Amino acid sequence: MSSAPIIVFIGGILSSKMASDPSLATLPITLMILGVAAGSIPAAMLAKNKGRKFAVYSGFSCSLIAACTAMIAAKIASFELFTSASLLFGIGSAFTQQLRFAAIESSITQEDIPKILSLLMLSGVFAAFLGPEVALVGKELLSSPHGYAGSFLLLIILILCSGGIMTFFTNPPLKENEENGEARSLKIIVKQPIFLISVCTATIGFALMSYLMTATPISMHQMHGHDLQSTKWVIQSHIAAMYIPSLFTPWLVKYLKLKGLMFIGTLIYTIVALIALSGHEVMHYWWALILLGIGWNFLFLTGTSLLPQSYQASERHKVQATNDFILFGFQAIGSLLAGWLLFTAGWHWVVITSLPFIAILFMVFTHYHYYQKKLICKTLDQSD
Repeated sequence: MSSAPIIVFIGGILSSKMASDPSLATLPITLMILGVAAGSIPAAMLAKNKGRKFAVYSGFSCSLIAACTAMIAAKIASFELFTSASLLFGIGSAFTQQLRFAAIESSITQEDIPKILSLLMLSGVFAAFLGPEVALVGKELLSSPHGYAGSFLLLIILILCSGGIMTFFTNPPLKENEENGEARSLKIIVKQPIFLISVCTATIGFALMSYLMTATPISMHQMHGHDLQSTKWVIQSHIAAMYIPSLFTPWLVKYLKLKGLMFIGTLIYTIVALIALSGHEVMHYWWALILLGIGWNFLFLTGTSLLPQSYQASERHKVQATNDFILFGFQAIGSLLAGWLLFTAGWHWVVITSLPFIAILFMVFTHYHYYQKKLICKTLDQSD
């Protein structure tokens, strides 16, 4: 997971020096996310045919090639090669994303899913600090025109360590009769209200987070003159804030339910926009990005926890693949638009254009509220 914070932290800064057009500085981040979207369906199909472990190792292999390519790109200052490496990082990540579905499959009941996801997401706290630290420590480790070649050398070592740890993993055993039953067509599944609520919550939450996060390092360091240490601190704090709430989300889900978590996450996104519009000081960025991370955690956990309610066991691979393709596809669009709008209109317009999507999140919450009420009424009628 450390590869993503490294690309987010130094990808835009390094690319702005290598690219012929500075507005393309966020392209590597976009391609990384696009790679996740492009790899999501093949990853799900490979996991179905060969198992989750084989799919994860395929992802590690792709990430290893990506890190080697990025190191060479930094050494020869090739923007084109660096963007290719970023795409490979994304594809590799799509395969390792299979681990969260393996975690879901290991659950005993639906109530266990938010707890399991919360524990799994805590690993992001370590990635939040490890990634940027690796980027800085390795900046001058190998000689290169703009630095950071050594950062990817250290990342290669981390990926190899991950491969060693994964030898202890075993594929979750298939539950009895879980493949039985006729699978519905994807067209029928995606029309379900719970599928739409799940996907919209996670996708908008993820896309908006990526949109604002991608623009932040460039806005802080390149446009408003904040030093690299301050920029690193903000990004590290943001990524930590994405995952630290997972310590408390099982308790919050127990008392507030997923609907309450969805509402709070949407409300937090509104506060993020207000803070981001109020100034360009380090603390404006810091508070906005901290809250952005917390809001993302609530919305992503809600959307992912609701997804299993939309499919039967025999349908899980194609629904999970569709979910990830939509999720990371829109995230890629958000990150690409962030760079273009930042250089053409400035930070404030990046934030302002996020407001309509926050409004859509409130609409999704309202729809979920009425969906639950309708479901309760239906259950009562059946019991009568």
